[in-house]
Amino acid sequence: MKKSLLGLFFSFLFFHVYSQQQYRVVTIGFYNLENLYDTINDPKVNDDEFTPAGAKGYNGEVFKDKIGKLSDVLSLMATEHTPEGVAILGVAEVENRSVLEALVNTPKLKARNYRIIHYDSPDLRGVDVGMLYNPKYFKEVHSEPLFVRLAGDEGKGFFTRDILFVEGIFMGEPLYVFVNHWPSRRGGEEASAPARAAAASVARHKIDSITAINPNAKIVLMGDLNDEPVSPSVTKVLGAKGKTDDVQPGGMYNPWVDFYKRGIGTSAYQDSWGLFDQIMISSGFLDKQQAGYYFHKAVIFQKEFMLQKTGKYKGYPKRTYDGSRYIGGYSDHFPTYLIFVKPVR
Repeated sequence: MKKSLLGLFFSFLFFHVYSQQQYRVVTIGFYNLENLYDTINDPKVNDDEFTPAGAKGYNGEVFKDKIGKLSDVLSLMATEHTPEGVAILGVAEVENRSVLEALVNTPKLKARNYRIIHYDSPDLRGVDVGMLYNPKYFKEVHSEPLFVRLAGDEGKGFFTRDILFVEGIFMGEPLYVFVNHWPSRRGGEEASAPARAAAASVARHKIDSITAINPNAKIVLMGDLNDEPVSPSVTKVLGAKGKTDDVQPGGMYNPWVDFYKRGIGTSAYQDSWGLFDQIMISSGFLDKQQAGYYFHKAVIFQKEFMLQKTGKYKGYPKRTYDGSRYIGGYSDHFPTYLIFVKPVR
């Protein structure tokens, strides 16, 4: 018992190279798992191609290999900062709870005892968002899906992913988490922008209801936004700022703006990098004099084995399929995470 407690203590420690001050460290991440379907044909959604009889030949062997590949990534993600990796992980493009159960029970992740929060959403492709959390760090108090109402060209509704909202206790402090996968840019960036603005407004409305009661509430908004850190959905609807000095109480800070301006991204398309996979935080995380955890650093997790080495996607994140040909990759997105620290006093 003493040995396990000692190990847990040291898993929180981080050494700041400038001051030699010791810090307790926790990390929160996001990963688009790229079409993590099961192999069963669900008649309620359009998942035919991700079945054994579909064009991609998505069978049990492929599913098992993909799950193993994703666990390879997650078992290493953020471990240079804390040995148990990310304490909270938002995920996108998962078909159902069962695929997440398969993931967290892989040999490389099982010991972390990740818990799952997931709701089926009305997305026509059958993909949802979800959240994994390590119960050593986080305790769920409440969760719910937030419906995003969209209107088509003729005023008829069409469906996208719900936003997952989770309230809990994170390292002794209240925390509110939003996991997002906003509508795609199908039909063009400008034409599809109102759909992403609609999703952003759902999140912003909920954030406002929280910060109206407590402007210093700690909030994390993450996801594949299908928009850049400088897109109007992020800068105008969410009101996220790229500089900490510009963030007002109750406002949101986006640490990915500088990454984007330097041409650094998480996914690539036609030889151009985009940074759709963002994690934003509320003003409550910015005060470095507080007693609780505060924001330290943003990281895009990228290892050599996660890169495509040949072909038209050379240098991109190594994806699962090249068209209908299985190439044994991980995801067409790199994961991201934020580091939070608290001085050891």
